[in-house]
Amino acid sequence: MSFSKTPVVTEMKVIPVAGYDSMEMTLSGAHAPFFTRNLVILKDSAGHTGIGEIHGGEYTCECLTNCIPLVVGQEIGKYRSVLGTIHRGGKKAAEDDGEGIQTLDISKLKFVVKAEWAIECAFLDLLGQYLGLPVCELLAEGKQRDKVETLGYLFYVSDRHKTDLPYLDENNSSDPWFRMRRNEMVSHEQIVEQACCLQEKYGFRNFKLKGGVFAGAYEMDTIRALKKQFPNGRINIDPNGAWSLAEAIDLCKDMKNVLTYVEDPCGPEAGFSSREIMSEFKTATGLPVATNMIATNWRQFYHAASLKAVDIVLADPHFWGLEGSLRMAQILNDWGLTWGSHSNNHFDITLTTFAHVAAAAPGKPTALDTHWIWQDGQGLLEDAPKIKDGYLEVPDRPGLGVTLNMDRVMEANKLYNQMPSHDRDDAMAMQYLIPNWKYDSKKPCLVR
Repeated sequence: MSFSKTPVVTEMKVIPVAGYDSMEMTLSGAHAPFFTRNLVILKDSAGHTGIGEIHGGEYTCECLTNCIPLVVGQEIGKYRSVLGTIHRGGKKAAEDDGEGIQTLDISKLKFVVKAEWAIECAFLDLLGQYLGLPVCELLAEGKQRDKVETLGYLFYVSDRHKTDLPYLDENNSSDPWFRMRRNEMVSHEQIVEQACCLQEKYGFRNFKLKGGVFAGAYEMDTIRALKKQFPNGRINIDPNGAWSLAEAIDLCKDMKNVLTYVEDPCGPEAGFSSREIMSEFKTATGLPVATNMIATNWRQFYHAASLKAVDIVLADPHFWGLEGSLRMAQILNDWGLTWGSHSNNHFDITLTTFAHVAAAAPGKPTALDTHWIWQDGQGLLEDAPKIKDGYLEVPDRPGLGVTLNMDRVMEANKLYNQMPSHDRDDAMAMQYLIPNWKYDSKKPCLVR
């Protein structure tokens, strides 16, 4: 008896790319004029092309390039075995101390993101095309929804004119949001205006403010202004662990009717891990707590769950993999907890991937993070899904259901190659605002 085999990977390309960013501020500093990503493009013997997108930088690019001999020649139906081989053959980088990102040290982000998940995505894209099914039908318990609720990710934005860096100028755009996102927004009124503009363009009902920029009391006043403007909206804040436990409790103790959840309000202190500190915060305030910092692998999650430190795990597929993120979604749903996804600056390939993952998540996921609104208009796809009425479309064609535009990819690659450095550096732009500025995990970036 003969058995038919699935197609074989005939080619794997790794293409680093770059796009334009705004001067968004976070605990780690201010975003540089450009962000970087790495693309994986697989071709198979059936004539299909599969794609994936992951964290940028040379470390990740090298990790992916080293995987090429392990991928080419393999059946697409055996992708789990291929990924297993990659995992077993991987070596821990000398600079990786295992601390993860519980203090938002950006230099460690590349060790938390797993390069091979871009390969997993490209494999699933190929397999879906071979089977005639969208990727979401190949994951977890299959497709659960046709569209995915998303939130408006709000940022304080500094004045790019205070630098001589090549930030993009969109003041001549016909799109009100495109004009707004490149310019300074630091007051309560400006953040409310930002949210209103995003609601008008994308239909968002829910908003999250990136904190860790100003003093906590100032950011809470911004949150109150947002809640006043959107009384029926779900309003959240993410200071990336910038607050001490005592400060976090003081800021949040009377916010139950304002905040839907608070994400990573505090981090490690006084010899205790962030998981222990967050557990104390939850007990003291009773507020739901989300994280993308203290549970970024299964061992961390075990301890976070044991301590009842979190209610919502934002299981970014770039950290966990597509199937790993949905394994987390299934566990959380069984335990009465909530799944969601963090995001970082990304192109529309990631937007599409996240749509499929969220479409397959059981239960009632929280509204998905997406930075896409800050990169919108820089698509690498011919047919990226849209965010309408606050919901992200889920493509229903086989695989990811989208088509790569190679001309745009190569333009983004050209931009990448023109950059003097390819690793994320949020301190560079901050030097223009505060001379000799240095990152401090316990001080909001403008509090010095």
